[in-house]
Amino acid sequence: MAQISQKEFIFEYYRKNPNRVIPHAEVVDFVVPEYRITTGKILRDPDRMIRSLYEDGKLVKVATGEYMYDPDHVADPAPEGFTAAQRAEIMERGGYRCARCGATREEGVALHADHIRPRSKGGKSVVENGQILCGQHNYKKQAYDQTETGKQMFIDLRRLATSENDQAMVDFIDDVLTTYERHGVNSHIRWER
Repeated sequence: MAQISQKEFIFEYYRKNPNRVIPHAEVVDFVVPEYRITTGKILRDPDRMIRSLYEDGKLVKVATGEYMYDPDHVADPAPEGFTAAQRAEIMERGGYRCARCGATREEGVALHADHIRPRSKGGKSVVENGQILCGQHNYKKQAYDQTETGKQMFIDLRRLATSENDQAMVDFIDDVLTTYERHGVNSHIRWER
């Protein structure tokens, strides 16, 4: 049997439970005995390893002692991210409060230095493009950004279905895009019938 590191063993639990906020206790209660059964060894300091997975960008911190694995939100280790000094300046400038809800660390909330305009859309890692978001609002922002990707995908698919004379697919996509319009979601992305 191939050896697996303790950290990777813990991460595997999160990978098997994607997009679910999981408290430390649940993870620890499962992985400690399971690691011993699997390897015959004792798992040392799982809490520190969970924090380390978060610091590595593999987990999203939602609140103190609560993390989740979101396959679509694995941190990009590219050097364009905020430096430690920039993060500190953004935190101080923002009063150590979430820009959306005002939550603070004292309330047990994880705070993140967030790019106002995402790097994926050309946003620069400069203090002026930084804001503080709590874990939940940071995650929601990223999830909401995916609705833009989804709308654009349906627009592209509609073009293909039209070129293929697949009227049933065109009708389906028109229903989906009309639902976007009815709810005012991503109205800045235009589409032609």
